[in-house]
Amino acid sequence: MTHDRRLTPATERVALESLRGVLERPEYTSGRPARLSAPLADLLNAPDGHRDRQVIFGADLTVIEIRGGWAFVQTAQDGYCGWLPEKVLGTGTAPITHRVTAPASHLYSAPDMKQSEFCGLSIGARLSVAGTRSGFAQLATGGFVPLQHIGDKPSTDPVTTAESLLGAPYLWGGNSYAGLDCSGLIQIALLDCGIPCPGDSDLQRDAFPTVSGIARGDLLFWPGHVAMAVSADVMIHATAWKMAVIREGIQDAIARIDAAGEGPFLGIRRPG
Repeated sequence: MTHDRRLTPATERVALESLRGVLERPEYTSGRPARLSAPLADLLNAPDGHRDRQVIFGADLTVIEIRGGWAFVQTAQDGYCGWLPEKVLGTGTAPITHRVTAPASHLYSAPDMKQSEFCGLSIGARLSVAGTRSGFAQLATGGFVPLQHIGDKPSTDPVTTAESLLGAPYLWGGNSYAGLDCSGLIQIALLDCGIPCPGDSDLQRDAFPTVSGIARGDLLFWPGHVAMAVSADVMIHATAWKMAVIREGIQDAIARIDAAGEGPFLGIRRPG
């Protein structure tokens, strides 16, 4: 049986206990919980390897192996597996109460916008809010985030979330406002609305049912690419063609991608 590396919680040495009898490894583990303490971290295909995706502040993780300063983890959000620097793993256990809903925010040292910031936070960052002071949320882990930038309920329209990221730069494997790719944009938009979504476009195509007509919020697929319909005629996507998140006519995109030899159009899926 072939196992998708991205979704298989195992290295060549260690596998999660749930894979015993399925995947032979020298060692099995139940893993240990962790939470990302850095604003953003690349999830790599190997220690010091290439970026597959990114993990955002507050993400819950299962740590499967530690090796030479690197941690092999599986994300709770979508089951994606890969390597992170061990130093970005935190032990926070406070309940997640809010998330960043603005395209980007800052974590401040005090509840005052004139004070210094610890770091930037991207849309989707998960927060444990312990209280509020002077228009800021005080985090259980320390620091303050503007109340205007966070929410405790799912958004209602993935397209609106995607459009808030118009102009964000394209970055292969990116999952934040600082840089995102086609599937990263889709995942951000759907997760913001409480809709589970895998991290890569091929996994997204397999996750949702096929439909024939295009409606707002539908996903449009090509080999290695995905976009979201704004309407029956217009889509939004993160594209290396413009190295940014843009709107584009759907029929124009189909013709352009086909002419570039990067087609064909593979069809429509409907999240929900």
